[in-house]
Amino acid sequence: MSNSGLAKDLSGKVCIVTGGTSGMGREIVLKLAEKGVEVVVNGRNAERGKNVVNELVKNGGNAIFVQGDVSLPETNRKLVNEAVKNFGRLDILVMSAGELGMGSVTEVDIDLWNRTIATNLSAVFYLLHYGIPEMQKAGGGSVVIIGSIAGFKVFPNHAAYCASKGALTQLVKQAALDYGPLIRVNQVCPGQVDTPLLRNSVKAFENPEEIIQQTEQKLPMKRLGLPRDIANMVLFLISDEASWITGSSFVIDGGSLCIP
Repeated sequence: MSNSGLAKDLSGKVCIVTGGTSGMGREIVLKLAEKGVEVVVNGRNAERGKNVVNELVKNGGNAIFVQGDVSLPETNRKLVNEAVKNFGRLDILVMSAGELGMGSVTEVDIDLWNRTIATNLSAVFYLLHYGIPEMQKAGGGSVVIIGSIAGFKVFPNHAAYCASKGALTQLVKQAALDYGPLIRVNQVCPGQVDTPLLRNSVKAFENPEEIIQQTEQKLPMKRLGLPRDIANMVLFLISDEASWITGSSFVIDGGSLCIP
């Protein structure tokens, strides 16, 4: 699909993006604004959020920042209310907030387990719960959840993370079944993408840069993913070009799951 066609398709739509102040979420926000989407940007860091919104507005976009922790139901209710209050409707949800939650079942801190499940899984449920009724009022829309290949493959010492991402796959299918045909629900499952979250995760190793280089060499594509690789897939899934796609999970991983 041409860029002009996609822009026409999405222009004037209203979208909430959680985790939209850094990494993949930030790139998604920027791409949406380029296509004329009005964006409610969410994140926990006020300074980063304001910087993203200021950049969008400077470039002719229309966006607001709503600070808050999406693991709390009230934050998600507020996001939906602010979208309708400021832009009059809600068409698109993109859930990109995430918590790594490292540790094996016996080693992970209980509070960290709960926080990881709340951020990666419950937060998605909350925003669907509050957002879908407004999307129905607007005549329908599209939901894209940022999952992970950890929903299909386990990694050492990632009990909470893998459990939360695995559950998302079923939640996507359930929501797609319950709310079609007006609302489509899909999931993008990245592999190793070069984001602050990934950079922080490798700090646990003695030689972080060496770990990254080793990871790149193992991948069939010989590089880490970039936030734009994920953002481009999100743009496609929320567009009318994907009008018969729902309940599906799309792995964007540079071939990571192909590795024996």
